[in-house]
Amino acid sequence: MDYTNTITKYLQEGIDARKAVDPKQVIEVSERVYSAMKKGNKLILFGNGGSAADAQHIAGEFVCRFLIERRSMPAISLSTDTSVLTAIGNDYGYDDVFARQIEGLGKEGDVAIGLSTSGNSPNVIKGIRKAKSLGIYTIGFGGKDGGALKDEVDMMVIAKAGLHGQIQEVHITLGHMISMIVEDMMFGNR
Repeated sequence: MDYTNTITKYLQEGIDARKAVDPKQVIEVSERVYSAMKKGNKLILFGNGGSAADAQHIAGEFVCRFLIERRSMPAISLSTDTSVLTAIGNDYGYDDVFARQIEGLGKEGDVAIGLSTSGNSPNVIKGIRKAKSLGIYTIGFGGKDGGALKDEVDMMVIAKAGLHGQIQEVHITLGHMISMIVEDMMFGNR
């Protein structure tokens, strides 16, 4: 079977989804993260499955580096500590795995990004609610119509794509652009 048309269609849909990203939203998220870090606060990221991997990837760009040699920037993904995740899942339930960590690690002035392709992940929504209760600025990365997450966050960025994989591809693109901009804001003119 020839998959050329399938591949071409998938690639074009991904290109269209990236082109639909609003640069003003990317700049606004970047400015929020920059402002928080400039004041000694951090970026907290979390999601499930592929979104967990994206959260880890984005945190890594901040903690390690993206394009320029510079000092580490404070960012953390809440999906990386299996002991914490399984303890919370066992003792409180899976819906609390992010909220519990935010309660212990988050502080007023931080920025939290919850990633959910559907926008309906109960644990992401509970994490966002906990973050807001602590005075943390909340951002949602979602897809389709944004789901329930769009009504919980201070700012919603929706990937206009149909497939979960394409939504996640836009999310990682957003993460790369935000990393690039914040890195430049912090260190580009040195």
